[in-house]
Amino acid sequence: MSERGELVPMPQPAGTLMVPDRKQQMVDYEKRLKEATDLEAKLNKIQEEVPTRIYNVSGSCAGAGSGDFHYYRQIRRAEQDRLRRMEQQDKDEQQRQEFEDKLKQRQAVAESKTSKKRSKRQKEKEKKKAAKVAKGGDGDGAAGAGAGDKASGGDSSGEEQPDLD
Repeated sequence: MSERGELVPMPQPAGTLMVPDRKQQMVDYEKRLKEATDLEAKLNKIQEEVPTRIYNVSGSCAGAGSGDFHYYRQIRRAEQDRLRRMEQQDKDEQQRQEFEDKLKQRQAVAESKTSKKRSKRQKEKEKKKAAKVAKGGDGDGAAGAGAGDKASGGDSSGEEQPDLD
């Protein structure tokens, strides 16, 4: 060892601040910002969905002034209106759900009928095609095919078109 002794790391003085790196600060800031945004959204949702109710209701009983009865009546009417609106919303939602269920059921029935008729038409079409092929195959196979080509060509004047190579 040397005269001075061993090398020992010096601790940081108590008054020195450790500054975290800039990336870590940004990550922490974004995290806090996201949490604050989520909390604000939750608070707004609660404020919109939960009705404000007044619980300071004084009835028309002894000790209440003559003006308190009108205040009580006003609050009572507001609460009854709120309950009616809630019941109407529930009723509307139930009717909408029943309508959607009936609509889906009717669409399913209509789709099954349509697919059944479609398959029936397809079978008839296949039978006609098979009968036409069988009828054309019995006699002149080449003449029948040539007549079909001419008819499908759309040339009604009887003139033949030159072959294009």
